[in-house]
Formats: sequence, C-alpha cells, structure tokens
Amino acid sequence: MSGRRSRSAVDIRPGEIQVFWACGVTPQAAVMASRPAFAIGHAPGHMVITDAHDDDYLVP
Repeated sequence: MSGRRSRSAVDIRPGEIQVFWACGVTPQAAVMASRPAFAIGHAPGHMVITDAHDDDYLVP
C-alpha cells in the first residue's frame, strides 16, 4: 500500500493483485444519509475480514 492521497489511477503490474482497503467512513455516511430501518456496521478498530461471498449472507 503506497499511502497515496490523490485520486489518480495506479498502474497494476503483472503479478500484482489489486486490493481495496475498505474504510468505515464512507458506508457510515451513506447509512446516516439514507436512514435505513436496519444496518450492520463495525466498531472502530474491530473490522471483520472474511472470504465469504455476498450470497452466503443473502436473505430471501
């Protein structure tokens, strides 16, 4: 992770894997603005990282 602060594109070289470091601030702002009846979040410093797929949590 380069610690880049600009929004410019980053070249992904062969053999590298592109990742996104998820931040809780953006989803928190979206939840606060949309005011859903129910939302799941995390506490600062306590984020879960898993290899589960979205479909594993799908509620029919």
